[in-house]
Amino acid sequence: MRPVPTVVVAGPGTNRDRDVALALELAGAAPRVVPASELEPRVLEDARLAVVAGGFSYADSLGAGRMLALDLTMRLGDALQRFVERGRPVLGICNGFQVLTQAGLLPGALGHNDHGRFDCRWVELEPVAGSVSVWTAGIGDDVHCPIAHGEGRYVHPEPDALAARGQVALRYRSNPNGSAADIAGVCDPTGVVLGLMPHPENHVVERQHPGHRRGGGGAPHLGSRLFANGVAHAEANG
Repeated sequence: MRPVPTVVVAGPGTNRDRDVALALELAGAAPRVVPASELEPRVLEDARLAVVAGGFSYADSLGAGRMLALDLTMRLGDALQRFVERGRPVLGICNGFQVLTQAGLLPGALGHNDHGRFDCRWVELEPVAGSVSVWTAGIGDDVHCPIAHGEGRYVHPEPDALAARGQVALRYRSNPNGSAADIAGVCDPTGVVLGLMPHPENHVVERQHPGHRRGGGGAPHLGSRLFANGVAHAEANG
């Protein structure tokens, strides 16, 4: 089967685009990394999946994700919304999650960690039963992956209502940043757009886990399962 054509958006300062590309390749996609300066509607014409990579776009100097969100909305116009309306999956990771909330594709916002510090550590994510997210469908075990953020606290005025609509996709087992209702990842009402602060692209092979020699991490906890789900949905929905 032909690899799924995929666009990986990289902004000035983002640093996980190559990691995302590897995760997508392992999942059966053909990723193309596109700098924000080269974004235009036709970039999405042949793509069937899109990922906004993480990092620190524009050094987060004017608010986390704000400038890259402007790039998306100004350079792509309505093309990204049409992309979503066609059922084509979109993923935003860390800074990419901030971008998708700033661009209005996902509900809520991201604020400074409640302890006021940048935090880099491994966390465990619990997939939420009943979520409509295509990215987490069928994942029963926790996902282990690292976080690396200073503004990762998810904020929403009605997290319970969000969960009732199936839009809470992932929760932290141990909340590292004060996110409302332990929310680590949310999706849009259709389930095709997902944003999460942790980095599943940094746990796509077992040896990436710090505990892999001590029986920790293992295949049931790989972050690669999210990418496999996204690629499978893109294949099934053209």
